[in-house]
Amino acid sequence: MNNLSQLGSYTLLCIASLTIMVGSLVAPGLLSISSALGVADHASWLITLPALGAILFAPLAGKLIDKYGAYPSLVVGLILYGAVGAAVFWLHGSALVFLNRILLGAVTALVMASGTVLISQWYVASARLAMIAKQGMAIELGGVIFLFLGGQFAAIHWGLPLSLYLIAWLFLAMLLMWVPKHAPTLIEPTDSSTTAPHSRNGLPLKGVYIVTLLAMATFFSAFILLPKSMTAHGFTEQVIGYLLAFISLIAVVTAHFIPKVVPRIGEVKLLAIAFVAYALAYLCFSYSHELMVLVLGAIFSGIGFGFSIPLLNHLTVQKSPASVRGRNLSYFTMAVFSGQFLTSFMEFLSSGITTIFIFCLLTASTIAAALFISEKRLQRTT
Repeated sequence: MNNLSQLGSYTLLCIASLTIMVGSLVAPGLLSISSALGVADHASWLITLPALGAILFAPLAGKLIDKYGAYPSLVVGLILYGAVGAAVFWLHGSALVFLNRILLGAVTALVMASGTVLISQWYVASARLAMIAKQGMAIELGGVIFLFLGGQFAAIHWGLPLSLYLIAWLFLAMLLMWVPKHAPTLIEPTDSSTTAPHSRNGLPLKGVYIVTLLAMATFFSAFILLPKSMTAHGFTEQVIGYLLAFISLIAVVTAHFIPKVVPRIGEVKLLAIAFVAYALAYLCFSYSHELMVLVLGAIFSGIGFGFSIPLLNHLTVQKSPASVRGRNLSYFTMAVFSGQFLTSFMEFLSSGITTIFIFCLLTASTIAAALFISEKRLQRTT
């Protein structure tokens, strides 16, 4: 079905890890990095502005991919990712630093979309679903690894974490060595239902984008709220960091099971289960003074992400003709980063954190119910 070597597959998964690295890399040393760059008053923007850049420039990235091809676009994206990411070390002041972060987000959108298009060109049907599940695992595992390295490097010098952006150039060398420039011509299934007996195209493409935005907003809300909530209850930064990393590890493990679960229950029902998991996570987080309850919530949160974002990525590919796949995946990228960016406004909410946790619980429950109802209606019409 595909002639891509294991090293080539590994390369595409490594490239996928750059997606979450764009913002998380500076998180452990955020205070020292923002102070050195002269943006201490708006430190959190170093993390959130790349998401805004991805939102703004994702449509352009999609057009470039469809016009020039995924491989050349990915090559250019990796070159710029390393250069723009590391260049912020020599910048100072809000204007230049924030412009740099927005441009880095734009480049990330190009890397994310073109990398997924390449996967779609080398894999098809169930093999594609399995590879995209691995891609989701790579993204979350990259978050764990780069958060750890960022913290270790920041303890030595504030600028060292920024050098890790240059790893994109290593991945570029791997791409040129192990992934052929020309992908084979694969026979696409005439109907997406060939992926699994229960795959019934229950969500239109716009619905996939909406659910993606909601899933990312629901997931990242925990990363914004938990540090504040846990700090208020006396937990140390080290414990908070371990819990957030644990969420990512659970997501990695969960994504591994997508190819096995989808053929049995279908995509829409699995997405509904993901939001049930999110709801249960926020139920646990609302009792944030008990560590074991928080750990249980982290497990549910990781399950929610692992069963949602990789599957939604696959559905976007599945529902997109090859001629516009780059454009549609750029819209998926917009939805992902829009959900992440929306959570940055939570710090301005005046409500108590427990109240916000309950609101997230009710929101996730409502989305889960809507998806279950959608699945039931679909069953009646088929």
